[in-house]
Parts: sequence; structure tokens; C-alpha cells
Amino acid sequence: MDAPRSSVRHLLLAAASAVGLAACSSLTGSGAPRPAAEIERLGGELADLVDRLRPGLVQIRTGTDAGHEAHPAAGFIVDPGGIVLSVAHAVSGTDHVEVELSDGRRLPGSVIGRDTRTDLAAVRIEGIDNLPGLHLGDSDGVRAGELVLALGHPYGLRQAVSLGIVSCKGPPPEGGPQDFDFIYTDALINPGNSGGPLVNLAGEVIGVQDWAARNGSMGIAVPSDLVKLVLPRLVAEGRAEREPAGRPGLLPHP
Repeated sequence: MDAPRSSVRHLLLAAASAVGLAACSSLTGSGAPRPAAEIERLGGELADLVDRLRPGLVQIRTGTDAGHEAHPAAGFIVDPGGIVLSVAHAVSGTDHVEVELSDGRRLPGSVIGRDTRTDLAAVRIEGIDNLPGLHLGDSDGVRAGELVLALGHPYGLRQAVSLGIVSCKGPPPEGGPQDFDFIYTDALINPGNSGGPLVNLAGEVIGVQDWAARNGSMGIAVPSDLVKLVLPRLVAEGRAEREPAGRPGLLPHP
């Protein structure tokens, strides 16, 4: 998905400059430009970006033959033919999967691959194609301080979005793949967000929202570069041949 990355960045710089000029004018009494117009334009650009991303965001509901229904999770379309990426803990031990598209349609799905080490899962939506997918970006180039959007369905609120920054990149939670830096963010990741995309200002998915610290202070996303390695094997083979591992001190969000 192409998005006006440079436009949003330019607006951020312009808004920051306008705020700085306004602060100076309050000290000098000069008639410097007010920041309101630039901030309003920035808000409009971000809203337009969210509108372009939302069609690729889905909600995943699971259940068992015994009648147990888990809390809904998020996911996003990675292939127009109906392949959805989510997190493994959200679809573990399920007998039934239902995928709700952004337009409200609910379609049957099936889990075609799970990897407990990276906590990634692939779901196939049955009987549909030509879906709007999201593009996996380059997580290796992500830097601390970059603005990101976290899309999901927190507490059942469909198609919600939060804004934050990349707090840092660092080792994964204990038991995760040690050869990749996971993405830590202050964008809100609440129950219902797991499996949703963490997106940069270019509209590219740089991570999959996964876990949050128990005190809610920071969320953790699986980096997109790792997703690119695991996803093809999940689709083709159903697994990525990694051993399961826990994440002590972290709270998995459905």
C-alpha cells in the first residue's frame, strides 16, 4: 500500500516548527504563525491514512465444539486470496474460526499454520478472494522515536487506532527468537489488539502486535522482517519448526 509518507513527515516538521515559532512569539511579542492550521492538516493526513488501512484489518472470533468462545482478536490481510496473519495464542485450541471483515461480513476461516515460538498464525478465509491486503515493510530500518499506529479492536471496539512512538528495539521476551530485535512501543495495546498491525507513516506494517507488559506501560510487536521469514512456511507447511516457549512477566492479550 502506498501512502504519503513524505507528506505526513513534512506536516510533522511544519507543525513542530509552527509550535516553536508560536512559543517564540509569546516571548518576543512578534506575530508568528499559529500552529493550529498545521496541526489540523496533520490530523487530516493521519485520518486519511487510517481510512486506507482499515479495509485490511479484520477481527477473529474462535470457539470450540464444547461451546467455549474466546475473546476476539485482531488480524490483517496479507494476501488478496484470503490469507490473514494473526497471533498463535489467539487461535490456540480452537475448533471454529470466524473472520469479520471491515465491512461487517463474517466468513468462516481455518487455521492453516501456527508457530508458538514467534507467536504467529496464518488463517485462511474460505470462499473469497480479491481482498485488500496490507504491505509488510522493513522493520530493520525502524528507529526509536518514529511515530506508529496500532490498529485493532481493543475491548471489542471495532477498527480502533492508537498513536505512539517506537520506544526502542531490543531482544524479544524470554524464549523468543534471539536473532531479531522486537519492537517496543508506547502505542496502546489492549485486549483485542493482539494480531493487529503496527504501522509506520508510510502505511507499511512493521510489526504484529503481540504482548504487553502487565502494568500496561509498553507493548511488544513481532518485527515484520521475522514475519516475512515465518509466514511462507506457515502457509506452505503449517508450521515453522520452532519449539514452543513462554514469555515470563508478560501478559498475552487476545
